[in-house]
Amino acid sequence: MAIGFIWHLFLHLSVPVAVAWLFFRPYFKRAALIMFAAILIDLDHLLADPIVDPDRCSVGFHILHSYYIIPFYLLLCFFPKTRLIGLGLVIHIVLDWLECL
Repeated sequence: MAIGFIWHLFLHLSVPVAVAWLFFRPYFKRAALIMFAAILIDLDHLLADPIVDPDRCSVGFHILHSYYIIPFYLLLCFFPKTRLIGLGLVIHIVLDWLECL
């Protein structure tokens, strides 16, 4: 496993936890778990061949990483009941996009 992939997974774990700790401390565990659940959008990788391609940017390629659905993820951040999942999804997309640079 390449060090870049391990770093990518580490960021997908640590950034939601750090955001939960900094901004949602009264209910840190719940917030961290909900934002971490955003990693489930990576299930759309199972529809691709190959499933993981280090030379391919997942943003804009996979269904749940498409440019058409990202505004919906941003919209979720503005409503209290969906804010944490929206924030988790946006964090996930930003981290995936950074890997594309």
